[in-house]
Amino acid sequence: MDKERNVFDILQERGYIEQVTHEDEVKELLDKEKITFYIGFDPTADSLHIGHYIQIMVMAHMQRQGHRPIAIIGDGTTMVGDPSDRTGMRQIMSKKTIGENAEKFKKIFEKFLNFKDGKALMVHNGDWLLNLNYVEFLRDVGVHFSVNRMLTAECYKNRMEKGLTFLEFNYMIMQAYDFYRLHKDYDCKMQFGGNDQWSNIIAGVELIRRKDNESAYGMTFSLLTNSEGKKMGKTEKGALWLDPEKTSPYEFYQYWRNIDDADVKKCLSLLTFLPMDEVERLSSLEGAEINKAKEKLAHEVTMMIHGENEAEKADETSKALFKKGTDDENMPHTIIEEKYLKEEKTVLDLLKTAGLTKSNGEGRRLVKQGGISINEEKVEDIFLPVTKELFIDGKLTIKKGKKTFHQIRLD
Repeated sequence: MDKERNVFDILQERGYIEQVTHEDEVKELLDKEKITFYIGFDPTADSLHIGHYIQIMVMAHMQRQGHRPIAIIGDGTTMVGDPSDRTGMRQIMSKKTIGENAEKFKKIFEKFLNFKDGKALMVHNGDWLLNLNYVEFLRDVGVHFSVNRMLTAECYKNRMEKGLTFLEFNYMIMQAYDFYRLHKDYDCKMQFGGNDQWSNIIAGVELIRRKDNESAYGMTFSLLTNSEGKKMGKTEKGALWLDPEKTSPYEFYQYWRNIDDADVKKCLSLLTFLPMDEVERLSSLEGAEINKAKEKLAHEVTMMIHGENEAEKADETSKALFKKGTDDENMPHTIIEEKYLKEEKTVLDLLKTAGLTKSNGEGRRLVKQGGISINEEKVEDIFLPVTKELFIDGKLTIKKGKKTFHQIRLD
């Protein structure tokens, strides 16, 4: 049973752990104590995305084993911007926008963590960062940082050629100070984060040691990557948002239903709470049977983010579409006005309107390769006009490739 095991072993078995500052000490600490730990989330967008989901799952696993998570809302650090894993400076945001984004983050955290009776906390780092006295901060905290050493950190290397602003250069010091304050105020002993945060985490561990001569620890986790091996982040193509207004539950479900066979075990391990023996059983299925594992994955992840009802609807819609090619109210759709049909639009225009292609060139290639169907009829003419005759009861269903369905509805 998980309750009898060290949470470090659970995280390691499921494939979360990437780096640890002091592995033996961390194992012993997590075995002997119920600690307070934190992960920071900068509200740079109006929704969390699937890359953050890994961090939330780690927090949930830790809490299930009796440890206390602190979710830091980085309203202070967001005003500077994290240079990690980026080639350009992030747009500076207003306090109002940052605050609105932070409120949306809280709703997601509450789906996974129990905040009753102080079992988990949400804290804003703006509470201490935004009112700092600059000169006092430099003398008290900045004195402990070597510029030479900071410039060797991976989080700055990517930016050195194109230009690293002094504004962003402060980010590491601010994050380290977050850890220091949480250590002082909440006895927080560990910071977790994606592996792009390793340098920042080490900075916090060392600041606590230098200022207070006390031990603190850090751990990083594997970043979720797409099929091209790129980080699924807010600025990467194909990002999956946790807000249903930005990525619908059906589209969210379909993403996991259609992953490569080789990724099934990894995703079941990292993105669900299924016991590992069940993960092993499902991921060992072969041939067409592996689709059962993908359906289970899609259902579990969609249920945790969007609820059982939305997961069931997405499941039913997916099965109906794959078995019969029929339409459904839950299918992703685009609404157009009838005047659209009078503008001499072609199937290539319709594909762009629906967001299925980005250019006429992409549309031409898909049609010529036999990858586009309308109402289950393969499209062969790239100049096929969009007329009212193509609509059945005011609806037209486009199939792109084997797995993508989209409905056009007349207003």
